[in-house]
Amino acid sequence: MAARRTKFYLDKQNGKWLGVCAGIADYTGLDALWVRIGVIVITLMGAFPWTLIAYLLAAWMAQNKPHDFYGSEEDTRFWQGVRSNPARSTRDVRSRFRDIDRRLADIELHYTSRNTRLADEIDSLR
Repeated sequence: MAARRTKFYLDKQNGKWLGVCAGIADYTGLDALWVRIGVIVITLMGAFPWTLIAYLLAAWMAQNKPHDFYGSEEDTRFWQGVRSNPARSTRDVRSRFRDIDRRLADIELHYTSRNTRLADEIDSLR
């Protein structure tokens, strides 16, 4: 079964303790250092037992990220964009396909149009 790219996974390869902060960083596209600092700041601001409970609950419920989850750095950025803003990602993909479709239409028009100079050269070779 293939791993879903829009699901939260623990990132134990880049994690320090259980991989929750690294998983959040991978999921959102943020740097893991900033996620860790944010968790520490929230904990020190008075949410001590709740952040620990939430951290342990996330570590218990989430699955480990598969080893070859992304093919390349471009895939990583794309899927992080899909998770953070799906509408923008859909719009970007549509614009890329629209551009490719336009270019293919131009090639098809050039290929199927009557090119008299080329036809004359082919006829002269016969």
